[in-house]
Amino acid sequence: MSIAHLLEDFTLQTGGGKLHLLDEDALEEQRLASFEQGYSAGWEDALQAQEQSRKQVSAELAKSLEDMSFTYHEAVTRMTLSLEPMFNSLVNAVLPDTLDRGFAARLVEQLSEMAQEQIGQPMQVFVPKGRAVEVQKLIPPNLSTAVKVIEDPSLEAGQARLQVGVTQREVDTDGLLASVAGAFDAYVFEAKEAMSNE
Repeated sequence: MSIAHLLEDFTLQTGGGKLHLLDEDALEEQRLASFEQGYSAGWEDALQAQEQSRKQVSAELAKSLEDMSFTYHEAVTRMTLSLEPMFNSLVNAVLPDTLDRGFAARLVEQLSEMAQEQIGQPMQVFVPKGRAVEVQKLIPPNLSTAVKVIEDPSLEAGQARLQVGVTQREVDTDGLLASVAGAFDAYVFEAKEAMSNE
């Protein structure tokens, strides 16, 4: 007696029909389709992996640039703070002396410029007490119009007023020095604030 009735028959389809066997061409087409499907899935996986790698590299680059930027700003801030004593000596010693020594020459330069614009007009220079002789010595003697140097007790050291005809100019080296000192102080203050926020 045969046991074939106990074993499943694979030649029949589930619908009761016969199983269709593929010939060599159909089998080759199925293999190519499977290969194409596997190749496409592999290509998509490679693209995803490349995109993830690119995102990771971009994130690492951004982090590196951020670290470099922080390091640069920290270095600039520390350098600024180390320059504070030099700024102080510049504002408190070097600039005042330089401006004081060039005060009379600056007045004559401004007066000459104004005189060229208004030829033949009367010229007057108002200076603080004790500066008239110094300014008078620097005025060229061959000017067509005489220049009056007048001491004005209301003027502070480093201030002067020039008048040619109706045009006036004021010179204030102390004001200039105060604005430079204010700029230096603000710069150092910002640097200290940046250091305290780290």
